Amino acid sequence: MKFVDYVTITVRSGKGGPGAVAFRREKYVPKGGPAGGNGGRGSSVLIEADANLYTLLDLRYNRHHFAPNGQPGEGNNRTGKDGEDVILRVPPGTVARLTDTDERLGEVVEPGDRLVLAQGGRGGKGNTFFKSPTNQSPRFAQPGEPGEEKNITLELKLLADVGLVGFPNAGKSTLVASVSAARPKIADYPFTTLAPSLGVVSVGDYESFVIADIPGIIEGAHEGKGLGIRFLKHIERNAVLLFVIPITSDDMAAEYRTLLDELRAFNPEMLYKPRMVALSKIDLLPEAERPAWFAEARQAFPTDVDVYPISAVAQVGLSPLKQALWDRIRHERAVGEDL
Repeated sequence: MKFVDYVTITVRSGKGGPGAVAFRREKYVPKGGPAGGNGGRGSSVLIEADANLYTLLDLRYNRHHFAPNGQPGEGNNRTGKDGEDVILRVPPGTVARLTDTDERLGEVVEPGDRLVLAQGGRGGKGNTFFKSPTNQSPRFAQPGEPGEEKNITLELKLLADVGLVGFPNAGKSTLVASVSAARPKIADYPFTTLAPSLGVVSVGDYESFVIADIPGIIEGAHEGKGLGIRFLKHIERNAVLLFVIPITSDDMAAEYRTLLDELRAFNPEMLYKPRMVALSKIDLLPEAERPAWFAEARQAFPTDVDVYPISAVAQVGLSPLKQALWDRIRHERAVGEDL
């Protein structure tokens, strides 16, 4: 299925039904009073988070969503039927904005969360509502309130515990495929990953976390170069950032700093997220040389950042990395609950 994380739709809520002007006509009540019922509420247009969805693809091909109007009130004080709300199902992590002004309307994060995009109009009051001691037989009723029509931009930001950050061909897709059941496209050329993918990583018998493979970032990604800027937003949601840097890099420390600069330029708050580094493709070194090589390579990175040598292909170093990620995720969750 094609990954779609950005779509613009038009929504229109229903008008409220008009109130009725009516009077009682009963056999033994020669001067019956007002009996006009209220109009029904116009239906609203909402989005609801559905855990079974991970793309906005359905909405790309169905961009207009018009909700029905409320029904008019009737005689004998019968209220008109409310319109049935139109509920658009979207993946958790979807943000809604007004297209014309970029005003943020809100987001749906947890499955079942709902957000009203266009509020249905209220039904008008029937003439019974306006009866008073000085007006025993009102001959007027309210019209229903109009609905709302809006252009809405929906933007998906993936919800994952760990986001992989790295240049193209750093080995991110191979890592996701090795530690989870996800099968992202893997090949020997840049930008193999054209869309983010999620994988569930099992830790122990009953625990797991979600890892996101983001298309490779290149220098200048925050300015629109490559594919990175389109997907940098997905990293904003992650609890932990894992920088994947291959040992074949000409300067691993410089590559790390460049990736940090791109995150800083896109959103400075991302630098406050916990960071870890995985030095990938360690299998290219003879096993006997790895300890000495890593001891030297480790000095190129900040002392407060944990660094792990790994090989996703050869399954080297993955267990310690998974456990370290899980420990950090649990810590971040505990901190979040205390806030």
